[in-house]
Amino acid sequence: MESLVSGVQGFMYPNEVKLQWSLLIVLYPYITGLVAGAFILASLARVFDVAVVRPIYRLSLVTALAFLLVAPLPLQLHLGHPERSLEMYLTPHRTSAMAMFGFVYLWYLTVVLLLEIWLDYRKDIVLASRSHTGPLKWIYTALTLGSQDISPRALHVDERVGFAVTLIGIPSAFLLHGYVGFIFGSVKANPWWSTPLMPVVFLLSAMVSGIAAVLLVYQASSLLRRRPIDMNCLDAVARYLFYVFIVDFSMEMLDLIHRTYEAGQSFHTLDFMVHTRLFVSQIVLQIFGGTLLPLSILALTLAFSLSPAVRRRLYAVAGVTTLIGIFAMRWNVVIGGQLFSKSYLGYTTYKVAFAEREGLTMAIVLMILPVFILWALVRLLPPWDESRAVENL
Repeated sequence: MESLVSGVQGFMYPNEVKLQWSLLIVLYPYITGLVAGAFILASLARVFDVAVVRPIYRLSLVTALAFLLVAPLPLQLHLGHPERSLEMYLTPHRTSAMAMFGFVYLWYLTVVLLLEIWLDYRKDIVLASRSHTGPLKWIYTALTLGSQDISPRALHVDERVGFAVTLIGIPSAFLLHGYVGFIFGSVKANPWWSTPLMPVVFLLSAMVSGIAAVLLVYQASSLLRRRPIDMNCLDAVARYLFYVFIVDFSMEMLDLIHRTYEAGQSFHTLDFMVHTRLFVSQIVLQIFGGTLLPLSILALTLAFSLSPAVRRRLYAVAGVTTLIGIFAMRWNVVIGGQLFSKSYLGYTTYKVAFAEREGLTMAIVLMILPVFILWALVRLLPPWDESRAVENL
């Protein structure tokens, strides 16, 4: 307790000295944002018939699934009794935003994402169940769910139903991450969160991070498999990243202008936080390193005719810096929103522990875990279209 008090400046209420939401709660909206953004990118191929992004359609789906399976783990680790989380489904509490998110998550996982992946892969699963032997045959047979009909009529029905599921999935993806922003925006006791633009900003930043993640996964997977990259597809993904990024940055600037013009009671406190304790994460990492730098890189690739090799490297840098910037944004909202007192007269600090349940080690494990899940998924359900002609390296 003495170490906590030593980091306090000014007046803090006793229950504000130690932050209630830690690094794991930063990961929670960050990972769900990757899910929503990856699914939105996949919907471009199926719903909007953008043929140029077809090579990453399935990859986007399995990437979204890999991260979605990990998304609730930060919340589970944060709970003192994670086994009690099942009670939200048994005794639903409609006035609790966090409790109702369990139903939003379950809807998106089962009704939308798993169903769309199963419909899209059903033919491949049936063929794999017939060609493999041993344990793999049992796994693929179980994944068929007893549906062995792969006639043209049955596949046409799969396509139509899958199209309908994707249509439902688009607003569901918006709901998934917009709801995360709503959870923070509805906490009216905190001026950093209680803004009507918070759900919109969270949603747009989720789309940005998801597209950047798929762009990096596509490049990394092609490199590891020693396969050529479809530069038309990669350029298209980078363009969509640039366009969505501009809208996201504009909305964040609109929120900033609104706060500055309104200059409410909390404005001087927030201004002090940005210029002191959040300077590195807000100004350096989020705005300059995570927003202006990738936007400049993407604008450079659009304005000049660069070679494919140079564009690939620039896209990789833009993708990495974008993910860093979005993580910094989540950090500023979750952690930064708790560093000042409700009295606006005091400030506290937050130090990330290394080997605790909610420390840095666990956060790293949770960020690496989706990569291993994705590796297992692509081994079981390969998303590659080897028949498509692509540019040579």
